[in-house]
Amino acid sequence: MKSSLVVRYLLILFALGGLLTGCQGPSATAAAPSPTDNPENVLKPVQADESIVAEGVLIPAQHASLSFPTTGTIAEILVSEGDYVEKGRELIRIEATSQKAMVAQAEARLARAQARLASLKAGARAQEIAIAQAALDRANAQKTLAIQGPLEEEIAAAQAAVALAKAALQKTMEGADKEQIVAARAELANARARLEQAQAAYDRVKDAPDIGARPESLQLQLATNQYDAAKARLDALLEGASPADIEIARAKILQAQSQLDALTAPPRPAQLAILEANVQESQAQLDLLKAGARPEDIAVAETEVAEAQYALELALAALADTVIRAPFAGTVVSSSAQLGEYVTPGEALLTLADFSDWRIETKDLTELEIGRVTIGDAASLTFDAIPDLTMNGVVQRIEPRGEAKHGDVIFTVIIKPERVDERFLWNMSVNVILDSQETDN
Repeated sequence: MKSSLVVRYLLILFALGGLLTGCQGPSATAAAPSPTDNPENVLKPVQADESIVAEGVLIPAQHASLSFPTTGTIAEILVSEGDYVEKGRELIRIEATSQKAMVAQAEARLARAQARLASLKAGARAQEIAIAQAALDRANAQKTLAIQGPLEEEIAAAQAAVALAKAALQKTMEGADKEQIVAARAELANARARLEQAQAAYDRVKDAPDIGARPESLQLQLATNQYDAAKARLDALLEGASPADIEIARAKILQAQSQLDALTAPPRPAQLAILEANVQESQAQLDLLKAGARPEDIAVAETEVAEAQYALELALAALADTVIRAPFAGTVVSSSAQLGEYVTPGEALLTLADFSDWRIETKDLTELEIGRVTIGDAASLTFDAIPDLTMNGVVQRIEPRGEAKHGDVIFTVIIKPERVDERFLWNMSVNVILDSQETDN
């Protein structure tokens, strides 16, 4: 910077001028007095200017290059260069279909886990306990009935069923009685008469072209069927019971007798054991419902809820990563984002800066100078691009790490200007004069 070099030259000339003035006498012709003649006239050491001159650059105190932490295709660009945005405003979005699906899946999993935990903590419903109590009552009743045995009425009914089956067998083996045969023959005679009458009516119209549709044809068919049925019944009565009928009747006797024996026989030990097991199982089921969920089951369900909650948070974080939001209020300085462009993690797409607060960073303070600078030192600031502007500043921070440049180690000092000027622009050159005291050895 030419202006900073001029300042340095002026300071050097100022120091040399003071030295020359101190060495000259009162006049060119006067004899120079001896230092020993007047101790007050002994030359004192020239004090060098304690100010430090440096070059600086004007930078917004808060600025950021924004990028996505994930890959994707840009779906929306919501701001333009020069826009002022509030903190948290959405700036750019990438496609988020899969991330939204993951959030929905995680929400469903969390809802299931929460429902299961709530169900375990709530315990059994009154209806479930009532059903379990009814099952226990039924098991106890079956056990009691088995021990007490059948009622007298039940035994009597079973005995009556055996007697009825025996009577049916006897009647089957005896065959039809005389009255049944007489009745069957009379029924057959009546059926024959009806058939002859229908046949005569049919014969009178049998040559008609629509004979099949006439009522005489239908009456003849019905009369024939009735006659055949009556004849079959009479033949069956005359023939008597068949071996199959007798076997069926005997089987009914055995069935009735078996039911009577089972009813009157004492319960077997195996039966009582099964009934007792049913009672115990029903009682255990009822006790389990009344006791509610075990603490271990609730702990497992709570863990599942926590895991589902964590999975949802991860899914929401992944969804949030598909949007660049303003980390602070500021102005969009630049944007390289293009709609439909595929971006990679860390790829700078947008620069945001807060122009309400500025700082100056020095660029050329060497390790020989930095030792004379302390936090809180005053600074005088001038701007090449704004010649009429001069202001003060204060050292706010000294970067602890230097950087090797052109054979020197350069340290950066952060200076806060006393005010903000509307003409400030990013990376403007600043001339800095630091007022600092030499550190004593």
